[in-house]
Amino acid sequence: MNLKEKINSSLKDSMKSGDVKVRGVLRMLNSDIKNFEIEKKMEVNDDDILAIVKKNVKRRKDSIEQYTMGGRKDLAENENEELLILEKYMPEQMGEDQIREIVQNVIKQFGEASPSDFGKIIGMSVKETKGLVDGNVISRIVKEELNE
Repeated sequence: MNLKEKINSSLKDSMKSGDVKVRGVLRMLNSDIKNFEIEKKMEVNDDDILAIVKKNVKRRKDSIEQYTMGGRKDLAENENEELLILEKYMPEQMGEDQIREIVQNVIKQFGEASPSDFGKIIGMSVKETKGLVDGNVISRIVKEELNE
């Protein structure tokens, strides 16, 4: 079952069970997928859907941060619930030890890595992790490794 079929199946299940929150999130996700198909004039594949899900996850995380800073815990909790729904369609994330190992290998490729190589190291690390890791986590680990 590909990702699009999995999302549609979950949407049908949420409609049958009356789960309004899941139904709303998956309808919005389906809408984003449909808009992508219309814009690109092609059928989406799992990689495209994964990119759309990642964008939605990032949007939710940013909203949670903004609502928390603004003192709106109720809205932050709502976004967090939606984030948990979306994360079910993301591949399993790498552990921090795996990420650190990848970053260390990339730094070794540079030989004498300096803080000016920060962007290049992050770019190569993101490529190595195949997009399975949040860029903020990679950035934090690269900073830690370069400061050691």
